[in-house]
Amino acid sequence: MFDNFLANVNTYYQENFVNYFREIYQYPIKLVPLILDIVIVLFLIYKFFFLTKNSRVKQLIKGIFIYILFTALSSILHLTIINYILRSFLSYGVVILIVIFQPELRRALEQLGSNKFTKFIGIEKDKYIQTKEDIYKIVIAAMELAKTRTGALIVMEKDIKIKDIIESGIEINSDISPQLLVNIFVPNTPLHDGAVIISGNRVVAAACILPLASDQDIAKELGTRHRAALGMSKESDAVIIVVSEETGKVSLARNGVLLVDIKEDTLKQILIKDFAEQYNTKEKVEKKIKNSKKQIKKKIKKMDV
Repeated sequence: MFDNFLANVNTYYQENFVNYFREIYQYPIKLVPLILDIVIVLFLIYKFFFLTKNSRVKQLIKGIFIYILFTALSSILHLTIINYILRSFLSYGVVILIVIFQPELRRALEQLGSNKFTKFIGIEKDKYIQTKEDIYKIVIAAMELAKTRTGALIVMEKDIKIKDIIESGIEINSDISPQLLVNIFVPNTPLHDGAVIISGNRVVAAACILPLASDQDIAKELGTRHRAALGMSKESDAVIIVVSEETGKVSLARNGVLLVDIKEDTLKQILIKDFAEQYNTKEKVEKKIKNSKKQIKKKIKKMDV
């Protein structure tokens, strides 16, 4: 029985692998479409798993792999009846897969047929534009909270990672939106007490606990939120927006300094400079051109002298 199994495996290997690679060896040009084929298949598998990572599809995929494995083994072991039954179901496999994965396939096809296609294949929006848009959303939320005198703490992570602070709160992992940020800080709701952490263009956590600055570092009229913001800015390079519940004023803590009663335009300018300008390659190129022009002019002047 075992000898037959090995013989069947060897036959299968010879017919499906050895002959194929022998043909590639004889015609190396066929290696190009093979590599392209493999890359495309792996990419599509990765994107499919990415789209289904938070659904129950993973369990179904495991079941499908086990089913295919049993079908292959039944063929190799010459289990004719079992193999016939399994193959009978496989003939309806495409229809079954469409029914099972209907939500995921619909989502993928919608992206292919819309302007989200670049996102589907992994090409994100220009980082500079995306970051500026997110900054505007954060500022809008801060100003809306200020109008209603709703206390808020918004921490924007930079280069120094603050994983311990994020883990002290409740995971959210959502796109940035003014509505979400305003809703989080509504009084007497589960997440309003604490700080929201924004990292990598995502709202990653809420109700996070921040380290407090000492009483000597801050004016007595300022509350716990301002102390927390200042303390966080001293322990990391994060930028923290504070909305006062008592006065409705917006403050900003960065590099161990607290700027109180900051206006909307000033807040936008600081955040764009801190977070968006690093992605503005166009501006960087223009600066380099200007600098090179200045250096050339200086050299020409020296030559004239």
